[in-house]
Amino acid sequence: MKIVSGTNNPILSKEISKHLKTKLVNTNIRRFADSEVYIEINENMRGSEVFVIQGTSYPANDNIMELLVCIDALRRASAKNITAVLPYFGYARQDRKVTPRSPISAKLVANLITNAGANRVLTLDLHANQIQGFFDIPVDNLFAAPIFVKDIKKNIKSKSLVCVAPDVGGVERARALGKRLNAELAIIDKRRSGPGKSQVMNVIGEVKGKTCIIIDDLVDSGGTICNAAAALMEKGAKEVYAYVVHAVLSGDAVKKIQKSKIKQFVVTNSIDNKQKTKGSKIKIISVASLLGEAINRISESKSVSKLFK
Repeated sequence: MKIVSGTNNPILSKEISKHLKTKLVNTNIRRFADSEVYIEINENMRGSEVFVIQGTSYPANDNIMELLVCIDALRRASAKNITAVLPYFGYARQDRKVTPRSPISAKLVANLITNAGANRVLTLDLHANQIQGFFDIPVDNLFAAPIFVKDIKKNIKSKSLVCVAPDVGGVERARALGKRLNAELAIIDKRRSGPGKSQVMNVIGEVKGKTCIIIDDLVDSGGTICNAAAALMEKGAKEVYAYVVHAVLSGDAVKKIQKSKIKQFVVTNSIDNKQKTKGSKIKIISVASLLGEAINRISESKSVSKLFK
């Protein structure tokens, strides 16, 4: 087993390799003057099982291209198996046609990764579970829920917890976490007026005097989750926490979160946001052990699903 790291999230890659008690493969990844990606693998890969860790967050297109070039380099170096480890899968929100003559970009990216030479994909909390079906190779979709549950039990001592879905699409995720915490469920009924814009319409469920935990897979502009927190406080919630897997945090999202009614905003390090979140109410928890254990299980042909039982 060998671990190759792209340039998207080198800190997470180092944490994963430390968990696995192995060193990252010696590589030389650089950009030419016209921004073309060039990759050199400086170790023998012949017959090896290789895991390429490369998320596709901002700049998404550059990081996707780097992943594809790296997979191609490993395939041409005669690696036995190549697993693309995507802590964050970009383009996942484009998983269906929302208007006539629009693309399904998530399927396109899946095709690119497959055709580049990947044998398997390991990712974390896909925006929609059906994206697994876009790939013609095995996909292991991990969940950050066990890490969130551990943090909630350690840091939130309230006995009246409510797990809140910020929209109807997040009900399954909130219900699953609520089951682990023995907490009630609430749903935010929202309407979108345009891309990145949302307006809270109603809160479904009893939240008065209770500690609310908003659960979401990703936060981009921050508008939806901040509006949801304000609506919960207006309905009499005691306090509001937010637990989000992928912190995209584009634009002035961090400022919005700082000014919001959210007491603490907890995210994973699937996207490297250390510079953005310094001194804010945003807390980062690591998914390195989860990804590392999944990589180890895949390498040893053991069950990955047992991590969540």
